[in-house]
Amino acid sequence: GVTRPDGGEVVGVTGDGTNDAPALKAADVGLSMGITGTKVAQSASDIVILDDNFGSIVKAISWGRAVYDNIRKFLQFQLTVNFVALLTVFVSAVSGKEEPLNAVQLLWVNLVMDTL
Repeated sequence: GVTRPDGGEVVGVTGDGTNDAPALKAADVGLSMGITGTKVAQSASDIVILDDNFGSIVKAISWGRAVYDNIRKFLQFQLTVNFVALLTVFVSAVSGKEEPLNAVQLLWVNLVMDTL
């Protein structure tokens, strides 16, 4: 399961009634029902499930995980490309040789890498 840095578990709570509001508020993620849920439960929750279908929760979690993974992969790719470009320019500057990439070429590499 997912854990917190301090060792506790991450808690998600679903509810639809006024009596569920304290638990929805106290949870890390409170999910209330949009059709059958009371306004109190909906205002106490973080996410309102509009169609009252628990399958929507599973679908939202899988989409969220996919988005998170894609962002992580994109950042890793960008950091790798920029680190290599920086290292190449630094090594050539320290060695006293002509720079392998001028400013326009570095901008072009960044532009091309951002579109991938």
